[in-house]
Amino acid sequence: MSKIYVDVLAEFTKEGVLKPREIIWEDGRHYEVDKIIDTRPAASLKAGGAGIRYTCKIQGREKYVFYESNYKWFVEGK
Repeated sequence: MSKIYVDVLAEFTKEGVLKPREIIWEDGRHYEVDKIIDTRPAASLKAGGAGIRYTCKIQGREKYVFYESNYKWFVEGK
């Protein structure tokens, strides 16, 4: 597996919490984050790298979305 860097529309809450709201794929497709299930510091065991791991429901499926310390977002790709 590899890292696929993506654009993300995100928001900061008034408490200062960063939340991804929409994933934008390289080809321009948009995927809304339906729900954030969990947020924690973690490593991507499949693609390598580490950061804040968001476990999200996107189109009814659980997906990991990572936010690295270099201010980049990625998902695990094939």
